[in-house]
Amino acid sequence: MSSLNDRLSRLSPDRLTGIRRGIEKESLRARPDGALALTPHPAALGSPLTHPHITTDFSESQLELITGVHDSVDACLHELRHIHQFVYRAIGEETLWVGSMPCGLPADETIPIARYGTSNTGRMKSVYRMGLSHRYGRRMQTISGIHYNWSMPGLTSEDYFALIRNFRRHSFLLLLLFGASPAVCSSFVAGRDHPLLPLGSSTSGTLGLPHATSLRMGRLGYQSDAQAALAISYNDLENYAASLHEGLTRIHPPYAAIGIRNPGGEYNQLATTLLQIENEFYSAVRPKRVIRAGERPLHALRERGVEYVEVRCMDLDPFVPEGIEASTARFIDMFLLHCLLTESPRDTPREIAALARNQDRVAARGREPGLMLERVEPVAGEVQLTAWAAQLLDELVPIASALDANQGGGAHRDSLASAGAALRDLDSLPSARVLGSMASEYDHSHVQFIRARSAITARALLESAQSPAMAASLGMMADDSLREQRTIEIADIVPFEDYRREYLSAARLMP
Repeated sequence: MSSLNDRLSRLSPDRLTGIRRGIEKESLRARPDGALALTPHPAALGSPLTHPHITTDFSESQLELITGVHDSVDACLHELRHIHQFVYRAIGEETLWVGSMPCGLPADETIPIARYGTSNTGRMKSVYRMGLSHRYGRRMQTISGIHYNWSMPGLTSEDYFALIRNFRRHSFLLLLLFGASPAVCSSFVAGRDHPLLPLGSSTSGTLGLPHATSLRMGRLGYQSDAQAALAISYNDLENYAASLHEGLTRIHPPYAAIGIRNPGGEYNQLATTLLQIENEFYSAVRPKRVIRAGERPLHALRERGVEYVEVRCMDLDPFVPEGIEASTARFIDMFLLHCLLTESPRDTPREIAALARNQDRVAARGREPGLMLERVEPVAGEVQLTAWAAQLLDELVPIASALDANQGGGAHRDSLASAGAALRDLDSLPSARVLGSMASEYDHSHVQFIRARSAITARALLESAQSPAMAASLGMMADDSLREQRTIEIADIVPFEDYRREYLSAARLMP
């Protein structure tokens, strides 16, 4: 604790003021009855290939809303709210599904893969998603969440990797406090083996676990046994890059069996390697760098180092219109500073395996009384989850005070106090509130609960005032993005197969 206080005291006010954050928020478009909308990406939203704030993720039915980079939480969420309002005015009777686990899904093969036009860049994006569908199934890809991008001036790649190691050790706290996906529509796991239990009557169509926090981050979510074999280390940029390089260049026999193309000549996937491209690597946190046009992300990291971290373990909060509230964002800021300022031993294969087990335990059983987690650093052994969580919250106290002194007010201390109250009353956590509301108001139906919350959110955003200037700006961006997509398509003269081979060449991964 003393070393944390010492390091905190050495941070200049300018560096604390210089913290930047941005949000990427995924949401399915759903029909009023709670089923997946199978309509194309609305033209009024522009081109998902080139629009800077509104694109799609895996599915044509899955929007991704992207803020700019902001120097305050309030400014970031203000922009996210206005993007939401613009989207709602363009999607008619459809709603944005406010839960991380998907709405009622059709047969796997009828979930539409996102389309980005006829350019080589656009085709690459669609073929990559086709590869994901063959490797993991389309249903898994419809899970949605919040990505929180964070940076602070003056940090080196070494600093960011130390932060990431501690994040991985302590991210169970975020799953416990903010996980909001303890249940799922039975259509999500149709035909799959799973440990979920029926919730309510047989007609509810809902499966879950009584003490789950985030099924999205558990075994049914973004997990890959094939990728687990990489055992990627976060000890430094060189080791991380080498591990990722191996995944991007090593042929994986089950994927080789799928093949690059089907007998009719259509593309099944971009490559037969363990990872098609860098984005396929699943992790609760990633080191990131803004890339140049056509540049590989790994090349950018190797050449210019880490620029920010991407936090990827946050569920959508169905009780908040934007999917994340200001108090939560402030807690993430405090948590990341704690990860940065505390001692961060180098990771080991033993610890990497223990952390994966911890994540699975908290995702599936986080509110279970007496749940124990594995701890490797500083001393190996088991520790009660709530005791470890309480220790971390105590260590956040000086960070909350420092941020409030820097920004004015008491918002960070309030956020920390709310987290402490939730830890003392686990029934008040979002995951417990979801299950409680489902049981008391919706006959345990996940689809009916999220459907109702989605309708409430739509009304709240449509009835609240929207900035005319922001609406006009987003409208112009939509028009400009369509023109930009056409320009790119007209300029493309290289055959797609040549483009694919050149982009995926191992030489482009090196600095």
